[in-house]
Amino acid sequence: QVQLVESGGGLVQAGGSLRLSCAASGRTFSMYPMGWFRQAPGKEREFVAAINWSGENTYYVDSVKGRFTISRDNAKNTVYLRMNSLKFEDKAVYYCNAAATVEDVKVGRTTYWGQGTQVTVSS
Repeated sequence: QVQLVESGGGLVQAGGSLRLSCAASGRTFSMYPMGWFRQAPGKEREFVAAINWSGENTYYVDSVKGRFTISRDNAKNTVYLRMNSLKFEDKAVYYCNAAATVEDVKVGRTTYWGQGTQVTVSS
C-alpha cells in the first residue's frame, strides 16, 4: 500500500515558478513509477509527467516539455514537480500517482492517488 500527500501549490504570477512535492508512505515507495496529473475546472484530468522507479527515465506531455521537471528522492520517499515559466493555462489541481508500471502511471491506471494541490497562475 502507498499513501500519497501533495504539497507546494499556491498562487503565482505568469512566468513564475513553483515546486510541488508528493510525499509517499510505505517502505516500497522506491519500487513504484510515479507521476503527476492535473485537472482544470470543467476539464478531464490529464497526464503531466512520469518518472520510473530509479529516476533515470522521465516523460512529459508536450505542453510542459522544457518548463517542468519531474524528479524523485527515494531516500525521502518524495517525488517533485518543478514548474518554471508558468502559464495561465497551467492553472489546475495537481495530483500525484503511483502505479506498477510507467505506462500505468501515464494513463492513470491505479488506485494510488494523492488528494491534490491547487496551482493558480495569475496573468
